[in-house]
Amino acid sequence: MTIPRLLISGSTSGVGKTSITSAIIYGLKKRGYTVQPFKVGPDYIDPSYLTSISHNDAKNLDVWLMGKKELVKTFVKSSTSDISIIEGVMGYYDGFGGKTNYASTHHVATLLKVPVILILDASKTSRSIAATALGFTKFHRNSRISGIILNKIGSKKHETLCRHALENLNIPIIGSIPKNPENTLESRHLGLVPVREQKKIEQKFKQISQTIADHIDFEKIIEICKHEVPLPKIKLEKSKKPDISIAVALDSSFNFYYHDNIQALRREGAKIKFFSPIVDKKIPKCDCIYIGGGFPEILGKKLAQNIAMKKAIKQSAESGVPIYAECGGLMYLTNSISHNKEKYKMVGLFDADTEMTRKMILNYTQGKINSNCLISTPRNFHAHEFHYSKITNIPKDAKFLYDLDIGEGIFSKKDGFSEYNVVASYSHLYFDSAKFASNIIKNSKNLS
Repeated sequence: MTIPRLLISGSTSGVGKTSITSAIIYGLKKRGYTVQPFKVGPDYIDPSYLTSISHNDAKNLDVWLMGKKELVKTFVKSSTSDISIIEGVMGYYDGFGGKTNYASTHHVATLLKVPVILILDASKTSRSIAATALGFTKFHRNSRISGIILNKIGSKKHETLCRHALENLNIPIIGSIPKNPENTLESRHLGLVPVREQKKIEQKFKQISQTIADHIDFEKIIEICKHEVPLPKIKLEKSKKPDISIAVALDSSFNFYYHDNIQALRREGAKIKFFSPIVDKKIPKCDCIYIGGGFPEILGKKLAQNIAMKKAIKQSAESGVPIYAECGGLMYLTNSISHNKEKYKMVGLFDADTEMTRKMILNYTQGKINSNCLISTPRNFHAHEFHYSKITNIPKDAKFLYDLDIGEGIFSKKDGFSEYNVVASYSHLYFDSAKFASNIIKNSKNLS
């Protein structure tokens, strides 16, 4: 199967991958192409920007979470637009560890046989940028680097110096982007502020994309995209008729969901009903509740004030309605969230508290589900965790469903709080890495 495609990577984190990838998507769309965006790694925030600019839901590509076969399958079945554009993660060769290429952007590029544009931060350098570029092209015998974009160029003279330095490498320079303080996006502790939180963020982002696109050679971009290597054809699964309803929390507090997870639930027979724990007073009629990650601490006051919703969720759990919650959802189900010297009363389903910290927990996780539960029978699993919080005042008799080999979890390598038919954890799962979606639906049906 032929798929025009391109991957945008960077020498390090913070070189402008999201802004430049979005600018490329913007420029391609202006030239009449439809674009399907992808994001390497376990990331919820950057994909929201790619979705916003492309008007197609960005999909994640992560070898650790998905496995090699599922990753290729997801890419092929999702690549229904004219061109597929992939944003990398961290530095090009950064992955699971210092001694392996596993789960790096380069690993994904190799699996998908995709040409790569490398973004280099040109600030505070000139001739030395050639040494950086040479290192990246020669570090691996098959780097797949087909072009370079120079970011944060200080002046025309600076650009000339960098171009002269790179001439002998015979790697096309696809763009030269001037340094511009206006081309920055607002960040907070977990990265960029999600697009959906404020309309003005989306508007500013579109403006930034337009500005950057003016400095990119799209003829070269399109030429590189069309040098595609065939990928295997994928047999698509047939969707089942909906026979249960799942209420999914979606608003400014809870919006960290893998699009593929929602689609997997739909494919396996779930009708999805979205609701807002911030503004809604009741949960839609449903057989199961799904509360994803996000920033419940940011709008903690509003969540705390919605007493009717908190009561409805707790009563649902106590009456046996299955609930699956991840990270922000876990925090919401505890007694309280403490943030910036304020303490907000939450659902209180779990007799424990949440405290925001200054320490970032960012890990791939690996462990075993130790008991039959909503999502699975006992089995090994891969996941990831990403948060600035900790669970405190945990009762001695608290039940944990996950035993971790890699990662921290809620407490002492234990994760997956369990109460009634509720599973709540810091671990984020990719549903199609196992039969998590079908298990949720089957078990929700049996419990309803």
